[in-house]
Amino acid sequence: TPQGRSKKKSRKHQRFMERRALLEQKGLLGPRRRLGSQAPMDGTTAQSCEKVPKPRQVVSPSLSPSASPDSIARHHSVLLSQGNGSSKGVRTSSLVLRPGKYVAIDCEMVGTGPQGRLSELARCSVVNYEGDVIYDKYVQPELPIMDYRTRWSGITKAHMKNAIPFKAAQAEILKILKDKIVVGHAIHNDFQALKYFHPKDRTRDTSRIPVLNQRAGLPGRANVSLKSLARHLLQKKIQVGWKGHSSVEDAQTAMELYRLVEVQWEAELARSLPPRPPSPVTDPTADSNQYMDDQYWPTDLMASSL
Repeated sequence: TPQGRSKKKSRKHQRFMERRALLEQKGLLGPRRRLGSQAPMDGTTAQSCEKVPKPRQVVSPSLSPSASPDSIARHHSVLLSQGNGSSKGVRTSSLVLRPGKYVAIDCEMVGTGPQGRLSELARCSVVNYEGDVIYDKYVQPELPIMDYRTRWSGITKAHMKNAIPFKAAQAEILKILKDKIVVGHAIHNDFQALKYFHPKDRTRDTSRIPVLNQRAGLPGRANVSLKSLARHLLQKKIQVGWKGHSSVEDAQTAMELYRLVEVQWEAELARSLPPRPPSPVTDPTADSNQYMDDQYWPTDLMASSL
């Protein structure tokens, strides 16, 4: 009956208030202040009591405010909260991810194993959102090199003199990639060389972005090379000559291509994401009365209040 539920709620509230008083006695919880009351203004609290202006919503220079729907904000909020384990600050973040969350990668491989048919990492380059190099090292494969593939890799025997062991390079690179949005062209090959799998929702493969192909006037699902996309969309010549590819140049080019269609591509990705489930802790519609239940109180505190 309504009367019975009222009594039950009243008993819960009484236990809640008793435990609150106990917390205040132990100095674990400050006494409640009534509305309209003011805390004493001393040197330690004056600064915290000042009004803090609301943060302005910052929009990336490459993004016009009208270009991104609400779904982009939700999409980026999910990625931000997953990246640092917390949703704090997400709701006041810009509609695009911070540039520091983006990196582009490219790896060069050599042939090892029987007839040099096995591909192993021999160089890895990582650049940031602006295209600046943040990692570029030659790597000693775990197996003896049978084919340097210099025509494509640009790797020679001389490069291996100062190369670092694969395990050391792998640890350094994965530390950089952690919690990042990673851009690359046919990037599954790079991850395979690193013996690593990056989360799909944080991977941007420029060989699988139909928007790029369409802008270049090519079939949307066609497998277009990085060299061809660079020529059509950036008016840039890469991978020329007989000295092999430059992993730095390829990583920078992949990032340039991604940024060219960033807004449209992220909007399409956001629309394809499933709805984000509400958090029972942060959702304002959640019923706060449930937190009066015994299960939400520490066992030692409950024992001391009995």
